[in-house]
Amino acid sequence: MRTASVPRNARPLGLSSREAEIMSLIAEGHSNGEIAARLVLAEKTVKNHVNRIYAKLGADSRATAILRWTDADGQQG
Repeated sequence: MRTASVPRNARPLGLSSREAEIMSLIAEGHSNGEIAARLVLAEKTVKNHVNRIYAKLGADSRATAILRWTDADGQQG
């Protein structure tokens, strides 16, 4: 099983390791249900993580969160 790519600078974005893992899966286009199944979590748990990710990234949508995530990934050394 392939794991999601997590930018090295995820910590400066304020995301925990799990949040960074989930954000990588979101950026790959996975739904909350798919992420829950892949990580063996309840979908509600994934939704809670997503809400915290949005708050930390200052995002109001998946698209905005992905944009900020990929921008941060592109800025790593």
